[in-house]
Amino acid sequence: MVDVVRGPLRRAGVLGVVGGLVAALTVGGGAVGESVPRLGLRPLWSDPDSLAHAQLAAYETAGRTDLADALRPLAQAPTATWFTGDAPRERARALTTAAAAAGELPVLVAYDVPGRDCGSFSAGGAADDDAYLAWIRDLAAGIGDRPAVVVLEPDAVAFAVTGCSGVDRRDRLGLLRRAVEVLAALPGTHVYVDAGHAGWVQDLPALATALRAAGIDRAAGFALNVSNFQPTDVTVAYGRKLSHLLGGAHFVVDTSRNGAGAPVATGRDEDWCNPPGRRIGRLPTTLTGEDVVDAWLWVKRPGESDGSCRPGEPAAGEWFEGYALALVGV
Repeated sequence: MVDVVRGPLRRAGVLGVVGGLVAALTVGGGAVGESVPRLGLRPLWSDPDSLAHAQLAAYETAGRTDLADALRPLAQAPTATWFTGDAPRERARALTTAAAAAGELPVLVAYDVPGRDCGSFSAGGAADDDAYLAWIRDLAAGIGDRPAVVVLEPDAVAFAVTGCSGVDRRDRLGLLRRAVEVLAALPGTHVYVDAGHAGWVQDLPALATALRAAGIDRAAGFALNVSNFQPTDVTVAYGRKLSHLLGGAHFVVDTSRNGAGAPVATGRDEDWCNPPGRRIGRLPTTLTGEDVVDAWLWVKRPGESDGSCRPGEPAAGEWFEGYALALVGV
């Protein structure tokens, strides 16, 4: 199954919420409360200062209406904001304050665990466990009591299951559990512990065990497909199996670049690092129509590079204009 985006961009979640409320009132005598998504009725936050917005503005200023029209669905869709390194408190405070003022729900990604990305293109992270927990507390202080979703440490649990040189599995999972405890204690924060993607860990009992050790019992659930390309139907089927092993845990799915499905696997980094032929997927919303899926999210910001995977490609997180245009079919 291939996910595609059709029609004009809508404010994520708003039309779905209205339709859901109407359905609850008119179909089968259901109560209004049944239609309210688990993350609430706020639309997801669309960052006006994103690199995609800047590119859209540049196209409009230059009179490139063809490119502006093509890029607009990508640029205006709500996307997550990644937090890596440096003191995150003020940035998190500014972001969540702006989102709260707009009546929107921001998605933050905590990505600073020691040994991050197993030394690959996004290598880095805090110097040690103490530094990491201080960083998490700083992030939490910035979020405060304002509403937020936090996707915790993409790839960290999956690497603990499959193995990563220099990373102690028990220490990694215990550290994540302590991070969950700090963030989940915030009154308005929903924490989703990253669990990799459907093409990675196939030993689901082992993954479930690792997620328990990482504090899934304190979290709102787990996250799947972050920065990856697995089709949504495949991901939901995988997530349901994992959810069953975790007693019905909910999850969110990154649909930012899975509109054409996953590339053919070759066993090389290029399989997941700026692979050609990909497309944006379902627009972000908290109205998924799936009982255990809390949201389709754009956790990866489409158009920002996965890394310098090939000669001339930008570093991880930098704007990649050609790739962004390819994602929208230009």
